[in-house]
Amino acid sequence: MGKNTVFNMTVCLMGILILTIHVVNILTKQEKRKDEWVFLNFFLFTIFHFATYLTFSLVKTHYTSNAFIIAFYTVFYMMNNAEVFLFYRYSREYMGLEPKRKRLLDHLNLTLFAAFLLADLVNVFTGIFFTAEGGLYLRSKTMILSQGYQFIMFITVFILTVTHSKLNLREKTAFGLYCALPVVAIILQNVFKGYAIAYASIIIAIEMLFLFLSVQKNINLALEKEKNKDAQIKLMLSQIRPHFVYNSLSAISTLIPLDPERAQKALDDFTEYLRSNLSSLTAVRCISFEDELKHIKTYVALETLRFQSRIKVVYDVQVTDFFVPPLTIQPIVENAIKHGILQKIEGGTLCIKTRETESAFIVEIADDGVGFRTEEINFDENKHFGLKNIQYRLAKMCHAELSVMSEKGKGTTVTVTFPKENKA
Repeated sequence: MGKNTVFNMTVCLMGILILTIHVVNILTKQEKRKDEWVFLNFFLFTIFHFATYLTFSLVKTHYTSNAFIIAFYTVFYMMNNAEVFLFYRYSREYMGLEPKRKRLLDHLNLTLFAAFLLADLVNVFTGIFFTAEGGLYLRSKTMILSQGYQFIMFITVFILTVTHSKLNLREKTAFGLYCALPVVAIILQNVFKGYAIAYASIIIAIEMLFLFLSVQKNINLALEKEKNKDAQIKLMLSQIRPHFVYNSLSAISTLIPLDPERAQKALDDFTEYLRSNLSSLTAVRCISFEDELKHIKTYVALETLRFQSRIKVVYDVQVTDFFVPPLTIQPIVENAIKHGILQKIEGGTLCIKTRETESAFIVEIADDGVGFRTEEINFDENKHFGLKNIQYRLAKMCHAELSVMSEKGKGTTVTVTFPKENKA
């Protein structure tokens, strides 16, 4: 058994052992991130890839026909391309590319992958990349072209990594090394023929990915969890303000001798309002818009009790079959009433609309209040219910987008767009 065969078998065995440990580590986790499922597929395929090459190293002295050599190396080069295909899928999942860019790159990746797989099959009949004579593997002068797909996708991922503003140095280093090491290994392997240098580089690169990115992702998730919890607490505290509680109870107290039944209904509304606000503190999942709408109507009923005809609300709800983070739409309604409609002596009208498009559910809260110039307002201030806070929760919990349009003296419209892919 030659030195190169021993080297290749050792590399494959080490790779299989290391990757199996990582697979077990991911499978035993109670909660798995989406990118970890993609990583798991990547690991499992690489184990299969290494096992295939290991098997070939063991049996190649017994099977030396030209047909066997060509068949194996054809499968070998196709698996190399599949390895890069899965690496790209993991990288774009980890980076969280915007949908339009993701679709474009996915099409590029799939098209190139299919084209080079076809080229590998064509090689069986043409020998444009390699052939076999007397049981020996022979490379053609155009052999380097068979790695074209890998070079293109490594360059693509490298560019994505360098230009991605949200990746830190550790993450950029991990992706950059994975892109660079196999390319260097492919070039070296054309010099040191017979040694699986590319496989050794794959092991090193995967370890860099796993150690650097898994650690970083867990750190990021812990920070996000703390930030989201802090956002929920701040939102709850901003909603339950002493003056609102005092004014609501005072209005109910005044109503008791005049209209006991109406006072009882108002007290029930007030209790439900407090319950909904408190429950949002521990909520970790989105709720149906129908439940959020009930909370909105409870709040509106309490404000109408205090301000009577100064507040008019129109509901144009065409769809409720979608999900929203708790206490994200109601604070927008509250903001429209307090800082828009009630700033006018005569009051005004608030319109709450929902509609459905081909790709999204849209909620629109429009008032004909005093309006404002958006550039003059600091949305982080508590008096505006921290719209940045709400915007953060919308984006993190269901990838929704919030936009504000306002004109001084004419009113304000807040639009929230919920992508349909987050319906369930």
